[in-house]
Amino acid sequence: MKEKIIKFRQILSERAEIIRLKIATHPQIIMWRLRLFGVHPFLGSHFLKIVGIAALVLFFYSCIYVLAWRSPRPFPEQALVSVERGASLSQIASSFEEQGVVLSSFWLKAFIVLWGGEKNVIAGDYYFPNAVSVFSVAKMLNKGDFGLIARRVTIFEGTSSVEMAEILQKELLRFDSKDFVNEVVNNNYEGYLFPDTYFFMPNTNSSDVILMMRENFTRQTKQYEADVLKFEKPLDQVVIMASIIEDEAGKTLETKRIVSGILWKRLRLDMPLQVDAPFIYYNGKNSYTLTKEDLSDDHEYNTYKNKGLPPTAITNPGLDSIRAAITPTNTEYLYFLSDKSGNMYYAKNFEGHKRNRELYLE
Repeated sequence: MKEKIIKFRQILSERAEIIRLKIATHPQIIMWRLRLFGVHPFLGSHFLKIVGIAALVLFFYSCIYVLAWRSPRPFPEQALVSVERGASLSQIASSFEEQGVVLSSFWLKAFIVLWGGEKNVIAGDYYFPNAVSVFSVAKMLNKGDFGLIARRVTIFEGTSSVEMAEILQKELLRFDSKDFVNEVVNNNYEGYLFPDTYFFMPNTNSSDVILMMRENFTRQTKQYEADVLKFEKPLDQVVIMASIIEDEAGKTLETKRIVSGILWKRLRLDMPLQVDAPFIYYNGKNSYTLTKEDLSDDHEYNTYKNKGLPPTAITNPGLDSIRAAITPTNTEYLYFLSDKSGNMYYAKNFEGHKRNRELYLE
């Protein structure tokens, strides 16, 4: 066995020497050596050794880069890593490795120390929308480059808190849809989350989103405070009515004001509101999917069974619906409906309403 190993090593040595001679005698290689020798004799006479060492260094560098320095594959999508104030360097590096942002906590610690030291690491939330190497992570930590880029989120008029939660869950990494809905329901915030285009940081949580939306509601409606007082209805009733108008009326302010006048008139006449929009909030069904059983189900959002307004807003209305709620247009109409294209039809009495149903819905 020992003789076979010796013979194998001799064969390898001979073949290596043949390759070396072929390289050394290659015309192009000879030309390079002569040029280098003209620059410096040492370079020319040790050309192959220099090339070999360079190749070896490059090989080891490539191995370390692939195994430890490059970004992990696959890289976590939209990664967000928190660095707590007072955390040790080992804790920080381990958290980045555990969340798949770096391959090696050891090398992350090494580069942090190399580029500034443990004391220069800045606490906060670090956002990684794309894959980065361990070098880049270390530099970000030393410079406090959190990588947080505001996300543009548009909430349309008439969006409920449940629908908002679904939208925001996809956009914000620290957002919890259940916490969001629970906080809205427990504090009766439905209707006060103003629909608008927002710019949220990726680490914004559900409570901060609610606060921003409520503050925006206050700013946007401040100009109508005097009108609300003049209308002599509590703000919560105005908001509830505006949320119904948002779903029941067309898109124009004129249409919204006509529907507002009809609904307030029904309340004055002690009639049930008899609108379908609250069912969407309660059980997700609209005018075209409601059944007779749904209409006979006795609950607070059934405005066919119960008189007065629902207990809460059913959507988050825009400014036009709020304006319509406090500036209704008084007409002789008592009934309205809209077809599938959104066209509105009005009637003075129930007979006229039935006729409109036959003409435009059936």
